[in-house]
Amino acid sequence: MNQELLKKAAERSMKKDLPNFRVGDTVKVYTKIVEGDKERIQVFRGTVIARRGSGTSETFTVRRIVANEGVERIFPIHSPSLVNVEVVRSGKTRRAKLYYLRQRVGKATRLKEIAVESSTPSQDQQTEEKPSPTLDEEKEEQSQESTEDTQEQQDSQNA
Repeated sequence: MNQELLKKAAERSMKKDLPNFRVGDTVKVYTKIVEGDKERIQVFRGTVIARRGSGTSETFTVRRIVANEGVERIFPIHSPSLVNVEVVRSGKTRRAKLYYLRQRVGKATRLKEIAVESSTPSQDQQTEEKPSPTLDEEKEEQSQESTEDTQEQQDSQNA
């Protein structure tokens, strides 16, 4: 009985549109900051080094380097102050936690990028591809266009 009530209460506070990202992705995290009576959105860009928990207590850790100092922030996924998580690039990893990046500096912290597949078919798949014209064909088209332009100019002068 108590477990059911807890589960129902937790479901109400959970977000329906969860951001789709993985460990190793470079993300922009948009958070709502309240200063007095003003609200603004602050962006924190970095690499996701960990995800943990489940349900309302699920969190992810983002790391970035600021002024040669590593900065990590832990964000609750279902927090009302978390506005959006935008994936900038996707990184290839073989681990669930990337804590080893804490000891690395500079270019050593980079991860290999993996191609992100889009859910919509690309334009190449929707339309037939036309073979690209050769240099001779391009020159021929340009010469035809220039002769047409000169003929139009001569006709307008004669009229």
